[in-house]
This record gives sequence, C-alpha cells and structure tokens, in this order.
Amino acid sequence: MPRLRTPLSPDRIVAAAVEVADRSGLGAVSMRNVGKALGVEAMSLYHHVAGKEALLDALVEWVFAGIDLPEPGEPWRTAMYRRAASARDRLAGHSWAVGLIESRSAPGPALLRHHDAVLGSLRAGGFSVADAAHAFSVIDAYVYGFVVTEVNLPFDSPAEVEDIAAAMMETMPEGDYPHLAELIVSHALQPGYDHTSEFGFGLDLILDGLARLVGGDGSAV
Repeated sequence: MPRLRTPLSPDRIVAAAVEVADRSGLGAVSMRNVGKALGVEAMSLYHHVAGKEALLDALVEWVFAGIDLPEPGEPWRTAMYRRAASARDRLAGHSWAVGLIESRSAPGPALLRHHDAVLGSLRAGGFSVADAAHAFSVIDAYVYGFVVTEVNLPFDSPAEVEDIAAAMMETMPEGDYPHLAELIVSHALQPGYDHTSEFGFGLDLILDGLARLVGGDGSAV
C-alpha cells in the first residue's frame, strides 16, 4: 500500500521556506525552491499561498509569532527585558530575519499583536504615548543592531576569538594601540569571555535610562 503524502498547508510551506532561508539565504526563497524542499511542484503551493510576496510576509509573521510577548500585569521592565531577549534569540537564530522585517510593508496579525502588546505594557507602566514610542524604538534599535553585529561576527566560539585576537596582536606594532591591546589582553582573552553576554549589559543601560522617564526602576507596575 503506498504511503500517503502529508497534505500541504500554509504552515508546512512556511516551515519549508524557513529551512530554505536558513540553509541558503533569503534570496533562495522562491516558490520553486520551497516546492522542491517539500517534494512538490511550485504550482501546488499556490493553492495555499498567493505567491512569493505573500510567502515573504508569512515569514515575517512566523518570526514575530515566536517572540515572547509581555503578559498582563507584568512589570514593564521585566516585560521589556524578556521580550527583547526573546526577540534577540529569534532573530539571531535566523540571520535573514532582520533584513526581511525591515523590507516589508504589509504587517500581519502576529506583528500587530506583538507591537500592540509591547506598547500596552509600556503604557500600563506609566509611559506617555510619546515616551512609549521612544522606548519601543530605542529598544528595538538596540536589539536589531546587536543581532546584525552578532550574526556577522567572524567567530563562533571562544577558541576562534582567541585565534583572531592573537592574530590582531601580532599585526599591531607594539605600543601603537595601547587601549586596544589592553582590551584584547584584559578582556577578550580572559577565561569565559563571551561577546553575546554584552547584550544584557547594554539592555540594562537602556532600561535604566527609560526608567527615569516614569520614576522608579520599573520593577513594579
């Protein structure tokens, strides 16, 4: 008896598009390539997705659907930290995501729900409408910027950091760049150094500044 093929669905198509993008980059996402990943002809996808542009919009929705949202009654600072950390993890796990999000102009329900929840948390925490907009903007500028840097770093492990740092030290004339040499030796080459740990430090600085807009430290609603 022949094995039944799993029926196509929008979710399966988006999942396949994510795999294609992760493997070969966003430029490889096409109806043909996604159909090939699913073992079907591209025309079969059009029964579930209107076309490539709709598929790209669906990828944005997939990204935002995987980001933790603020919860009702959660202190704004806790919510912003948790949401930003979740967004960073989601975006860094898919290097194509930031560029895609910034290029789309047709927001879907997941994106709208995400933005509304973030703004709602800030408003409930005492931010004015304008300050909530400022806070949302500066937090996401930091998250997106950190991710762009993170996914383009020329190293993936502490051993690679050591190799790159050692190579830099060898090429720098002794005494010409004392502060950079100090940073490499006293910070980057220290046991346990992990560039990704810088994320929390920077995010706390931002949240400390935002807390001054509403008074207190943001630990209570």
